[in-house]
Amino acid sequence: MALWRAYQRALTAHPWKVQVLTAGSLMGLGDVISQQLVERRGLQAHKTGRTLTMVSLGCGFVGPVVGGWYRVLDRLIPGTTKVDALKKMLLDQGGFAPCFLGCFLSLVGTLNGLSAQDNWAKLQQLWPAVQLANFYVVPLHYREDLAPQSLSPSHLGSLPLMACLQGQCYSLG
Repeated sequence: MALWRAYQRALTAHPWKVQVLTAGSLMGLGDVISQQLVERRGLQAHKTGRTLTMVSLGCGFVGPVVGGWYRVLDRLIPGTTKVDALKKMLLDQGGFAPCFLGCFLSLVGTLNGLSAQDNWAKLQQLWPAVQLANFYVVPLHYREDLAPQSLSPSHLGSLPLMACLQGQCYSLG
């Protein structure tokens, strides 16, 4: 509990930095889960470079983009009522999520050296599985964000899942 309170204090004092580091940590954890539990690589065969790439994606792309989006979303739809939350969720899932996931998966494919044509084919193959898993695995209350300036589990919750899926579809080396 003390660790959680320290995290909350750091988030209050330095929201942008903590959001970016949290995103990187979750992305790295997702890749560790993918390699160890899904792919069953074991510690000796663990691809540290791949995990570091995922951490870098989290800190350099996911954290800043999602953090910025939630700031914009909170300005577009101020308030924390149930109606406001529903509006935010609809705009987030209907507008932002498809663009974000497309960019994220394309970036991972590019880092893997896929051509634009191969990347597009992978996106078409993976997209329904990602959306199905997101709607099946991530509960609704985690797909909406009521707190301004916080990283919503809406996207970060599904990114470790995508990291597991990417082990099958988008191997980072």
